[in-house]
Amino acid sequence: MLLASVNLNKRLGASGARANFTTWLREHGVKIVLAQEPFKPADRTPPALGGFACAGGDGHLAIWVSEDLAPPVVSSPAPWVQRVELEWLAILQVHLDAYASASRAAQLAELAAMATAEKGRPLLVCGDFNLAPRPADGLFGEATSTFTTEAERQALKQLTRAANLVDTTADEPPVFTFERIFNGKPSRFRCDLALLSDHLTATTTVTVDASVRNSPAAFTDHSALLIDLPLTLQAAEPDDVLFTLSELTGDGPAAAPAKRDYQPHKTAMSRQGPSPASRAVTEHLTGPLSVRSVLDHGCGRGADVAHYRSAGLDAEGFDPHDDFGWPRPERTGFDLVTSMFVLNVLPDPWQRIQALKDAASFARPGGHVVVVTRSPEEIAKAAADGGWSVHHDGFWSSQAKGTFQRGITPGEITALARQAGLQPAVGTPALPLPGVCHAVLTKPME
Repeated sequence: MLLASVNLNKRLGASGARANFTTWLREHGVKIVLAQEPFKPADRTPPALGGFACAGGDGHLAIWVSEDLAPPVVSSPAPWVQRVELEWLAILQVHLDAYASASRAAQLAELAAMATAEKGRPLLVCGDFNLAPRPADGLFGEATSTFTTEAERQALKQLTRAANLVDTTADEPPVFTFERIFNGKPSRFRCDLALLSDHLTATTTVTVDASVRNSPAAFTDHSALLIDLPLTLQAAEPDDVLFTLSELTGDGPAAAPAKRDYQPHKTAMSRQGPSPASRAVTEHLTGPLSVRSVLDHGCGRGADVAHYRSAGLDAEGFDPHDDFGWPRPERTGFDLVTSMFVLNVLPDPWQRIQALKDAASFARPGGHVVVVTRSPEEIAKAAADGGWSVHHDGFWSSQAKGTFQRGITPGEITALARQAGLQPAVGTPALPLPGVCHAVLTKPME
């Protein structure tokens, strides 16, 4: 799903700029528009964009959504920031103070608090920050600009650390997004940013498009950011659509709404014996870690719980699907919590983070969590062989059944785990599990 973030320099009220903008959106297949300074005066009715509906905002910050999509939840915590919920992703669209350094630093501190309040939810913070993140990102002539202060840069670093965000366009050399002549010298800044949760960077592409400000069809003075996210958005209800984008462009009928009745329990295998992953845990991990108690989180029908018990461990199981008969345990403080092939059947990163948080809640401080997932290679082959359709960052393995699959690397497991308050374990044995992925994690001491 392609999202565009761009400062429109209050030009959307001009028919020529609006026509160029609409053409650009259509040519690139943009579905969501996040606009900073879209029009003036700030309290006017938002201008109409062909094929899009305004989902909220004003002349400071506004969002338009393709008319064939259901409108997202939009709020405005402050005039300079807008919060948008796109399925599992939270977006903070910003336009920081263009004039006062102290104000920008304060706004960045507020953003860090807002990001922390998301409690690990996948996050995109984008817009016009009106600052240069690194000295090389702001030049006046050929010298480093003094416009951005060190206090601002430190506040920005605190924001990225607080929410595990990556500055996705921090290239070397910088790609400037705003250029003008000031006092006879070129002033160049990389001030239009897209900060993204680190576990999403492998599946998200961010492109800087300068044509919107320097081509014959320019409609603003800032480069646009094109952000291709692993999102499958819900289609609009028919009664909500006056004219679909496909009717306006002649590209054919809109795609049918995606079925959203997720049933991950239907991926559970009926095992007669323990899984290879659980055998690897008892053979290579429980001894070195002095494990006495184990919880199998997402245990399915419980074959691995039986194996742990047969190995002399104090073992319990939990599965949220009631029919499996493993209700939520009343006790916590387990030495080890296992999560076997659970994350890869959950249809979005936020559900995976929540599952890891829940698993971590059962481990004792200093205890361990072992996560095993199907590999990207295995899922890619299964998807090709089975003709699976793309959904979010993975595939419907059966849309009729409501089952989803995604291959997850050890690095992604670790990135998701950090959002859940877990850390990679140091000095623990690796499990001999060819063809699948795993990570051994630890719950920090309180």
